[in-house]
Amino acid sequence: MGGKFLLPWVRLHATKSYYDMPYVLARHKKAKASFNLTPSLLFQIEEYFKEDVKEKDEFLDLIVKNKEKIVAIGETGLDYWYIKEKEWQQRQKELFIELINLAKELNKPLVIHSREVFEETLDVLENNDAKKVNFHMWGDNQLLQRILNNGWFVSMNTIVLRSKKHRKIARDIPLERLMLETDSPWLAPERLMEEKEVRNDPRAIKTVAEKVSEIKKLPFDEVWQKCGQNAVNFFNLNIS
Repeated sequence: MGGKFLLPWVRLHATKSYYDMPYVLARHKKAKASFNLTPSLLFQIEEYFKEDVKEKDEFLDLIVKNKEKIVAIGETGLDYWYIKEKEWQQRQKELFIELINLAKELNKPLVIHSREVFEETLDVLENNDAKKVNFHMWGDNQLLQRILNNGWFVSMNTIVLRSKKHRKIARDIPLERLMLETDSPWLAPERLMEEKEVRNDPRAIKTVAEKVSEIKKLPFDEVWQKCGQNAVNFFNLNIS
């Protein structure tokens, strides 16, 4: 699969560099982006909940204004591994619901980040009638069937090289509901397997496909083509 590339998430942070993204997308015609307010970074951007509440609204308005260039909302979701304080967990949930509603309003899919709070994440999505959903690096195999029952997707990255629980999910999920990713710049294969300080990049997606092929006992080309087509369909990519 070729012809376009996806900037998997553009997030709000103190430098406000997200304002540059429309210009990046205008300059690189083949690029598409997924915009978000990352749940695990709320503690770093406390000011937009306090002194500068309008910053969040400006970011959401930026999403709306650039909706034709954006293929998804996310990563968004819940992360109780980073966020321990009950007050911030509640704020995280409120923001999550706001982004679910925005995705429905814009008819965009959601890319979900969920860490140490799997069932509650599913509860929020179901209770707010989330439509088209992909779970980045999903880590709870016992709840996988609930994802499948809702018609949702899971994307796997290089974590399958090291993590038994993620390999089980890659094994058990139907190929028709699986996509591939890298989580770049994190989780470089060399760092996972050899503990080298190496930056990950999109080229590692082939390594993910090779490992999924091995896990599912399927030909590499079948995994590569089907997961690629799943991504094209899910993100509504116009690839000729």
